[in-house]
Amino acid sequence: MSTEPVRVGVLSFHTSKETKAILNAVEALGHGTEWLREENVLVRFRGDAATLEPDVDVVANRLLLSNTDQPTEELGIAATLAAFRPMLNEPAATMRASHKIATAARLALDGIPVPHTVLALGGQQLNSARGEFGEEAVYKTAIGTHGGGAWKVGASESLVPRVGRRRAFLQELVRKGERPTDLRVYVVGDEVVGAMYRRAAPGDWRTNVARGGAVEDATDRLPPEVAALARRSAAVVGLDYAGVDLIEGDDGWYVLEVNPTAGFRGLYEATGRSPAPYIAAMAVERGGGAVEADRVEELAATLDDSTPSCVPAPGPDHYEAPTVVGLTERVVVSGTTGTRTVVGRADTGAARTSVDLGLAADVGAGPIHTVGGLRSGEQSPGASRPVVDLVVGIGGDVYTIEATLEERSGATHPLLLGRDVLKHYYLDVSRTVDGGAVEPDEE
Repeated sequence: MSTEPVRVGVLSFHTSKETKAILNAVEALGHGTEWLREENVLVRFRGDAATLEPDVDVVANRLLLSNTDQPTEELGIAATLAAFRPMLNEPAATMRASHKIATAARLALDGIPVPHTVLALGGQQLNSARGEFGEEAVYKTAIGTHGGGAWKVGASESLVPRVGRRRAFLQELVRKGERPTDLRVYVVGDEVVGAMYRRAAPGDWRTNVARGGAVEDATDRLPPEVAALARRSAAVVGLDYAGVDLIEGDDGWYVLEVNPTAGFRGLYEATGRSPAPYIAAMAVERGGGAVEADRVEELAATLDDSTPSCVPAPGPDHYEAPTVVGLTERVVVSGTTGTRTVVGRADTGAARTSVDLGLAADVGAGPIHTVGGLRSGEQSPGASRPVVDLVVGIGGDVYTIEATLEERSGATHPLLLGRDVLKHYYLDVSRTVDGGAVEPDEE
């Protein structure tokens, strides 16, 4: 390997702790960095010559395909850059890992145990297959993140093959013990850099840290066969680095997901180890450079997510005006059993969107769980309230949110849009669905 500095590019159109941490780790290892974003990437083809700006030796792919409505666009950009330079987490592997069914197919056909899973493209087939599961099953969208797009469904519920725009599937609800628990193992290359148990928050069955799940270090007591299963899963899916999620059932361990853009915060909280220096070291070595193993270990004890020195300056046309919504808007509301279009009303005083009980039941919103109170209307802060997972679509944009359940049968609007949705838009209070005056709700 060369002792000359390597220039590592991190491809990421969003601002995240993980992207910053990888860039900072590369610099701390003595190598150059470029944050590859809309503001600075330029690809040029002229005759038989092709150039990439800024020029880098290797690219670490941190595109979040699960958070975009146009993943093909993102994949195309990644594939373009991968044609120029070596890429960690290549586009095809990232696509496969971002789609839970594509991941399960690759794992199962390679002999890696996954929970009993059924994907049916039609509603009749899906509901016919429901009998293969017990009283409760997990119903998930094939693309999703942070526990969004995952429901626990009963045996009598009639399901639809899509939730919003995304296909959904059925999966066995694997359990062992009283409190829902799974295991996140972070793999870089053929090394496990950290592992943690994740336990669901009270009243919830999902273990995601983003949903309040508690974490506990499992690195030093990870069974060798589980570590081997995690390493093999990442390799089979084709990822250079991944967060592998496993769950233990009565008859052994199953792989749930292989996440190409797993977060670092929960793992660092549990283990005191950051994956960023290991990813940085792999990128440097893939680009032909050298790193000191002791320095990588030293850096892993800190999660440095400060602003990197290579943040590109925004151009004069960087600002993108948000979509404008009116005080009332047509909203597509989806759940596990159907979709309805209703007129919703903006409520800037509420942090969380509220949905009528009847509407929630019609579309199959769920599961019902409780959260600490957020000030809204006349309810006191700190009071617990029931919420459900709900998919809402406005003007072509789709979001999975936790909506507060309310009895709104006497109100004009069955849906009040809180700041969890409105933050994505510019609100014009003079505009309404029908262009007329807005009738007051009975809130």
